[in-house]
Amino acid sequence: MPDDQTRTHIRSGARWEPVVGYSRAVRVGPYIAVSGTAAVDAAGKLVGEGDPYLQAQQCVRVIQDALEKAGGSMRDVVRTRMFVTDMTQWEEISRAHQEAFGDVMPATSMVQVTRLIDPAMLVEIEADAIVGA
Repeated sequence: MPDDQTRTHIRSGARWEPVVGYSRAVRVGPYIAVSGTAAVDAAGKLVGEGDPYLQAQQCVRVIQDALEKAGGSMRDVVRTRMFVTDMTQWEEISRAHQEAFGDVMPATSMVQVTRLIDPAMLVEIEADAIVGA
């Protein structure tokens, strides 16, 4: 378990990480920040093209993996932010969020954006966690 002075970077291998200069997640002490997470698999391929629910589910899976690699869990999440390209799809995206976080009930926001890095991406989710909170 990292101490309060340790900064741990979690990398997923996404092709954008070295180009943009970011980590999938960063842990400092009990705090974990998970970057905006799109619906891509380990090979970098988009999951659920055209389906906002499947894309949101994949975002959640990637977030869960990053949290676990950082020594946290979904139960530690205190805030999520959802960026969507079409607000009319809010119910499908919310369903995936509720399935993952319904017992945790983090603070959250959903914001419509013009587009994401790949035009086929419909949703991106980021999360903040405090381990042991």
